[in-house]
Formats: sequence, C-alpha cells, structure tokens
Amino acid sequence: MYFKPVLPIMLLFAKSIAFQSLGHSRFKPSYMTMRLKKTMSNNYDPDYSNESGASKASGGSRKSKSLAPVYQPRSENQRQYVSHLFDTDVPIVLGIGPAGCGKTLFACVTAIHGLKKGTFQKIVLTRPIVPVEEEELGFLPGSLVKKMDPWTRPLMDIFLEYYPQHELEFMIQSGVIEISPLAYMRGRTFKRCFIIADEMQNSTPNQMLMLTTRIGEGSKMAITGDLKQSDRCAANGLLDIMNKITDFREHSNLNSLSTNSSILCGIAMVKMNKGDIERSPIVSKILEIYSFDKLAGPGPGPVPGPVSGSGDLNTHVAEPVDDAALIPKHHISPHFP
Repeated sequence: MYFKPVLPIMLLFAKSIAFQSLGHSRFKPSYMTMRLKKTMSNNYDPDYSNESGASKASGGSRKSKSLAPVYQPRSENQRQYVSHLFDTDVPIVLGIGPAGCGKTLFACVTAIHGLKKGTFQKIVLTRPIVPVEEEELGFLPGSLVKKMDPWTRPLMDIFLEYYPQHELEFMIQSGVIEISPLAYMRGRTFKRCFIIADEMQNSTPNQMLMLTTRIGEGSKMAITGDLKQSDRCAANGLLDIMNKITDFREHSNLNSLSTNSSILCGIAMVKMNKGDIERSPIVSKILEIYSFDKLAGPGPGPVPGPVSGSGDLNTHVAEPVDDAALIPKHHISPHFP
C-alpha cells in the first residue's frame, strides 16, 4: 500500500513537464483567463467596444462581475484615443500628451482586450533605449528580457494588474508577449500583433520610419510619447512624424482624408493636455509649475565658484570641467580608487 501514491505523482510530474515544454504554436491566447486581482470603479472597461460607435460592450456593465481592473476614458481626448485604438480601419494610432493622461495605460488595456478576444496573436512591446552615462544595453546582466526590464517596467506594471506574475512570465517565455528593442526590429514583419511603442519621443526619425514600416496584415500599432520629456530635443522621431503628418495633410487633396479630420491614410493622431491627466492631481500641478518656470524665464544664476584674484564674486562661476563628476569615464585612470 506504500506504492499507491507513486502513479498519481508520476502522472502529475509528466503533466508538469508537458506544460513546461508546450510550444508557442500550440499555445492559444484565447484560452487565457483574466484573473481577478482587484476592481476599480469609474475607470476603464476592458470590454469597451467601438464597433457600433458606442462605448458600451457586452459584459461591460458595472453590475456584472468584473474579471479585471476597470478603466474608462474620462475626457473627450481620451475617448477619442480609445475609439481609434479599437477602430480596425486605423492601423496606427499616435497618442501624444503629458505624463499621467493614459497614453500607455489605454494602449496596454486595448492590447489585452484584443488578445483575450483572439483579434491578435501576440503583443509586442518596444521603446527606445537611451544610454545614460555610457551605460549601454549590452553591459546589463541577464537575457534580453532582463536587459530590457528597466525600460519595460512601466508596461509590465500595467500587465500585472491583469495577470499574475507566473502567468505573465509564461506568456513572455511562450512568445505571446514579446519584448523587442528597436534595434532588433529591422527586416521583421509583424502580423496579427498589437505593437506598443512607448516613449517614442526618444527615438530618432530613422527609427520611427523603420518601426512604422514593420506593421503587417491584421496588426495594430500604438505609438505614445511626450515631447516635453524628450532626451533628443527637436531631433526626435515622434516630432518628426507629427510634422510630416501635418505637412502631408496640408498639401493633400480631400480624397486622401477620411471623414474624421484626425485620421490621415489610416494614421490617427490624438494630442492630449493637462486636462486629460488622471494619474493624480499633484501630477497636473507639478507640470503646471514646470511650465510656469519656463515661461517666467531663467531664475537667478548658479552659485558662484571660488573667488580668483581678478574675478568678481557676482560674475565668476566655476568651469564645468572642474567638476570631477562630469569627467568622461575614459579620461579617468583605471587605477583611480
């Protein structure tokens, strides 16, 4: 009688091995379930549909049991943005606006909705990698997913509201959710995918052109960014494509335009502002403070540096090269402690 549990244990172990070795071709996203983690009211409904032009869909009633966090667009710009994300006739949607207005949130929730319904087979996440102080992507430890973790963490935080950690990791390992840097996309074609390109104000014009030409049949692309948070100033891909869309619209005939003036040749562009910020009231105030600081002009100058024999205390400022923290790493001796 001591050997009776052996067979069930062996069967359980075999099933576990089979589950772990499940190939991507046999994995069907439509079979995945959205597990209940928490419910939010007055937010975004993941079953939102734009098929009939209304913002109500089956299973989206507040009285029904919610299987995922509920988010709803609150402002007119957010409603227009979500409407374009669900519009099958608009392959590319640009969401431009300040922090906290829901650009990335609504893109992720729409992608999860499409994956659940079987509209898309996979979700592709990408964003530009902007090195800081000569720290390149290749020097970070771990696999490509681990290397991209600091940049994709804001996106993963949203997905963790809908999937447990272990299920999300399995989706990444199975290829249902793909994390891909822009540098790895050249030559690829994404079919039946929902591509989320976040923080694209840090991309170059060539990277933006390469990204937008990767979209294939049955795919959707959401491009998000905030021009005021660009590390590339005016030479960035988001501003470049916005200017090109505006110029093309001005020089095109009316036949190339759809009935909606915000859509041009299958590309929708929604600009949001401080009134669309829903993250926290303090975020809007912080942006207002910084905007006021720019309008008011520069404040008092930097703190004076050491006084020289012929210098004036009010005009003499230490040279930036005197600051050891600003010296490039390759100028520092390897024997420096």
